[in-house]
Amino acid sequence: MKKRTMILTLAAGSLVLGLGLGFAQMGQGRGPGAGRYAAATATQTLSKQAADALLEALSGPEGEYAAYAMYTAVIDKYGDVEPYVSIRKAEARHIEALKRQLDRYGVVYPAENPYLGQVSAPASLEEAAKAWAKGEVANVAMYDRLMGAVADYPNLVRVFDHLRAASQERHLPAFSLAAEKGGTLSPEQMQELHGTFASQRGQGQQGQGGRDCQRQGQGRGQGHGPHGGAGPHSGSSR
Repeated sequence: MKKRTMILTLAAGSLVLGLGLGFAQMGQGRGPGAGRYAAATATQTLSKQAADALLEALSGPEGEYAAYAMYTAVIDKYGDVEPYVSIRKAEARHIEALKRQLDRYGVVYPAENPYLGQVSAPASLEEAAKAWAKGEVANVAMYDRLMGAVADYPNLVRVFDHLRAASQERHLPAFSLAAEKGGTLSPEQMQELHGTFASQRGQGQQGQGGRDCQRQGQGRGQGHGPHGGAGPHSGSSR
């Protein structure tokens, strides 16, 4: 079967929408591809709405599995080019972050990436970078849409917020710059981006620290809700 061309536009999203929904159903135990990593016993009860949101973030058409597969297609065709190599590593960590949450709640999901081998790279690296700049916008929109479904689970909100921020603040600038530079980034350009990200992260942590102290002061003497336990680390740094 001829591989479909990877172009992250609304048309491309519709091409894989059926796949994304099908794999989400399989992740819920309705098909033969149920994930082998599912926890034997759920540690907490998760609503169907929240479980569906987690599955979509992992295996939906704008989710982490799809992104990893499409970065792989570019690397397979053009070699170890940046920013694809670095961002694919981050995507792998994001996949594991979502899997840990799915395991935590005992939600079954497709263990293998269903998009691998099903997409191929665009005709040029410049075209690929432009497509993935749009793809990161779509990924951010997905997390914005799914956030309400996990609002009752602070640990899931934190994970979704982290993954959304990675796409908005790190991936999108990298692909946008690559598109301006002909499709790829040099080691020097990647280093400059990393320095910018580190500076932004430090500023964000300082601001977050102040907000955390304020919340702690307000929250003294208050009990935690049923979903108030801290989630595991997402394992991502972009």
